[in-house]
Amino acid sequence: MSEAGVHGAGRAERHPAVSVTIATHGRTETLQRAVMSVWEQTYEGPVDLVVVLDDDRDPASLGLPQPLRPHQSLRVVRNTRRPGVAGARNSGLALAEHELLATCDDDDAWLPGRLDAQVRELLAEPDLLAVGGSVRIVRGDVHVVRRAPRHRVHLQDLLDDRVMELHPSALLYRRRAVAVVGGWDEELPGGYAEDYELLLRLARAGTIGLVDDVVADIHWNGGSYFFSRWQMVAGALSALLAAFPEFAASPSGRARISGQIAFAHAAAGERREARTWMRRAWTDNRREPRVVLTALVLSRIVSATRIQSALHARGRGI
Repeated sequence: MSEAGVHGAGRAERHPAVSVTIATHGRTETLQRAVMSVWEQTYEGPVDLVVVLDDDRDPASLGLPQPLRPHQSLRVVRNTRRPGVAGARNSGLALAEHELLATCDDDDAWLPGRLDAQVRELLAEPDLLAVGGSVRIVRGDVHVVRRAPRHRVHLQDLLDDRVMELHPSALLYRRRAVAVVGGWDEELPGGYAEDYELLLRLARAGTIGLVDDVVADIHWNGGSYFFSRWQMVAGALSALLAAFPEFAASPSGRARISGQIAFAHAAAGERREARTWMRRAWTDNRREPRVVLTALVLSRIVSATRIQSALHARGRGI
């Protein structure tokens, strides 16, 4: 092999090709920002981006930034699976050609060193199935950094806590691992919590990592598709609990989700259901804060939307 070939092989080992998928519905400006953040990566390996349209927009009308470097490429395709974020991500998964797969929401953005930090971690730890990182929550002029709480995440950790830093805009997966567990669940009502549900299935199979680096900006400006769609949230989280009997080993984690369901029912005006789930959460964990928040909504002291907005301003969610 020539000297150039040797150097090329070494570079490929250090900088393997990465497939990237962005599922999008109805957003243009934030999608442009997300795509540009992919092109602005300092990563030296090939980066192949597939933007999956979950709507009927004309790709030519999106004005997407084009690749900045020869080793970057762009395709825009339509969702060929069930409509929704899970189906769109699975469409991107089906087209991913490389062993490493990164995702980004269409209203978020990566920091330039994201792929460098996460690829390095996956190469150093072959047993990891995916890796996340610290994230920066952006709401208007307020920026809140949420540091990775640990370096390794197992199933019990995810039962106990959602681990916000394992956000879909901050995750790099081994593509084969995602495919083996079946990809994103298209049956969840509205596709809500599809990212968390996938992480739980991955954690059944192995270990997930986190890097300390801040790898993505997560934009919370009240524009999420799920914002205030309370009945959808309650249905999806109820299905999640039913699908993972392992939550029996984590009363506090089960209380967290029961509290979220209670809050969603209260916000939707479904008072009886809200009280039922409040009791379940209280039984599992008498310190579960969502029980108190649900009680505030039921008493009409404060609205669910106001509580949610106040939490988002602090980089937190229900």
